[in-house]
Formats: sequence, C-alpha cells, structure tokens
Amino acid sequence: MPSAIEVALRRVTPALILCCACASAEPVVTTTAARPGRADARVVAYVTSWSAPVRIDTRIVTHVNFAFATIDDRGRVTLAAGAPATRLRELVAVRDRAPTVRVLASVGGWGAEGFSDAALDEPSRARFAASVVDLVRDYRLDGVDLDWEYPGQDVAGIKARPEDRTNFTRLLADVRAALDAESRRVQREPYLLTIATADREYFDHVDMDRLHPYVDWINVMAYDFYNSLTSTTGHHAGLRRAATAPATDRWGEAAIEQHLAAGVPPRKLVLGVAFYGRRFEEVAAANEGLNQPYGRYGGEHAYGELVERYVGRAGYVRHWDEVAGAPWLWNASTRSFITYDDPESIRRKARFAGALGGVMFWELSQDSADAALLEAVKAGLAEAAAATPAARVR
Repeated sequence: MPSAIEVALRRVTPALILCCACASAEPVVTTTAARPGRADARVVAYVTSWSAPVRIDTRIVTHVNFAFATIDDRGRVTLAAGAPATRLRELVAVRDRAPTVRVLASVGGWGAEGFSDAALDEPSRARFAASVVDLVRDYRLDGVDLDWEYPGQDVAGIKARPEDRTNFTRLLADVRAALDAESRRVQREPYLLTIATADREYFDHVDMDRLHPYVDWINVMAYDFYNSLTSTTGHHAGLRRAATAPATDRWGEAAIEQHLAAGVPPRKLVLGVAFYGRRFEEVAAANEGLNQPYGRYGGEHAYGELVERYVGRAGYVRHWDEVAGAPWLWNASTRSFITYDDPESIRRKARFAGALGGVMFWELSQDSADAALLEAVKAGLAEAAAATPAARVR
C-alpha cells in the first residue's frame, strides 16, 4: 500500500531543470540567474545575528529567515538594537539588489518566551499582529516566520497552556489578516507568513488541519532527533529510519508524512536539513557507535568545522547508513560518535524535497568554505526536477 507521501506526490508534475552556483564571506549579492530545481522550489536559509557575516548566494537561496526577533513583556514583536538590527538591514540590502530573494524575520526560537501570553486572548493577539506589521514596515521585510517551540509544551522552559492549541490557530489567523491588510494598503505582493514545526508530540498540541491555510508554507525541523536529551546516539537528521534504531526513532520522511496526513499540501512543506552535527562521548562500541548508549553529550559542530577537524582526521572514520540516508563519524579509540548531514545526505534529501515545497536549513554560516552543502541542495533539487514523480519518493 502506498504511503501518504507517495499518494500526495503522485499528483506532482516534473518541472524544468534550473541550475547555478557560489561560495561564502560577508553579506554580498551574486548575480541572479536561474533557480535550482523547479521554478517554485524554495531554498530557505536561516541566518543569525550572532554568526560570522555570510555571503548570500542569490542564485540558489530564495528566502532568508533572519534569526531572531523576540517578544517583549507587552506581547509585542521586537528586534534588539545594535548587531541584530544592523544584520537584518544588511540582508534587506542584499534583497534590494536581488529582486527574486525574499527576507523574513523569524520570531522566537528555542527557549523564546512570550508566545503563550501573546496568543492568549483577542486583545493580546491584536497587539502581537500589529507589532508584526510594524516590524515588517520598519525593516522593509517580505514577511515573518513564527518559530514557537512549542505550543502547549514547556520543554524549552517557556510558559505553556492547554489553550495554546486553539490560540495558536487564532494567532496565525490574526497575523495573516493584519499582513494582508498591510500589503493591500501599500499595494504590493502579499506578505509571507511561515512557521517552523516539529513532529509527533507537536501535533498533540496544535490543530494542524486548521492552521495550515493561514500560512504560506511550513518549515519542518527534521533534525535534532538525537541530542543531549536522548538516551542513545542516532542519526539526528536521518531521512529514513535506521535499521538498528529503536522503536522510538524519529526520521525526516515520517515527519513529512505526519504533516501530509493532517491535510497540509505537499507544496506547503519545506524539509529542514542540518548544516551542523552533534557529538556524543563515552559511547558503547557496538555498531560503530550508532544507536548506542553514551556517557555524556559532547556538543554541536558546524559542518565546516567537521570538515576541517573531524572527517577523516584524528581517528574519526566516516560511515554511511544506506537505509537512513545519513552519515556518521566514529572514533574507535576515544569512543566518540558524531551525527551530521553531509553533501551526500543533503543531496538525497533535496531530491526528496523537490516534490514538496523545497529545502530549509539551519544555518548558512555553518557550511564549509566551498559551500558544499548549499551546492548539494541545488544539485538535489535539479535532479528532482528531472525525475518522474514516482522516482522522487525513493
């Protein structure tokens, strides 16, 4: 029996192949040319206020999500003065020289407080929505991305209420209405409204079937499946379930299928991939450290750092899981395990996501100096555009 993904994707028709290329340093625009993959495939790059300046390759990147705006104690969206405001203005300046790129401010992030209070009642939602319009207007943005982690859950140490479930949908409806009214007022294309989502428990606290009509697309965070809170190692961003994984395993395709089952159209789903890895120490040696208990969590590493210091170096050997479509590093002498995405896994994910709404990644500055992961996104989307719909789900 075909999966929900296969059923949904059989309705997708191939598009023309559109390609290009580039690298990384400070916010600079490159020549705008053809897009990777389908003409409407999105490549959504998160860029932070605290990372080193990065070059935006506008021949590949279609949308930039600036992280992060926050919510103040009055329930209004705000952006800190200084570096965050300066960086956002730099990104908008890139957009001004590359009219096919769109810049959004992402509100929230892990541990960001304020959403539950802002969504609580009609006056608080109106205040929040008005502040979103103010932010868009003040910084000349193309929209906002709401990254509430997570409605109805206090796992990140934030306030959560059972009412978050229905209030989240109401908040999105009010923000959508406010943005649409502002776009009509200034006579421009509609402002964008997107959200970042997770899988499994996330769906227990939101009404996905009711909220998705209010957003332009959904950035599915298909990573961090294994981290400092999990009891074993594993692929933190695997596309499919590893053969050795426990029943509690999470993987990207399952996260997408959960969204599709809730009625979200494929074109509204953007698959999140990781430009970083996670390290575990004192790992049991069986299975080269994969899906094994560990003694302590070792931290996060940008892909660029992994290439320079770990992959094939200092005793770290790369292994490939064909079932999960994911690599890992294992150091037998130190019993150190690193789960990450590399060009091979990201190219495979981009082929898969080419039949959806595209690819999102956290975050641009973590790529290698030669932009190997961004190039892999481009290549995978181009391959997806050339494939038949049936081939894309394999």
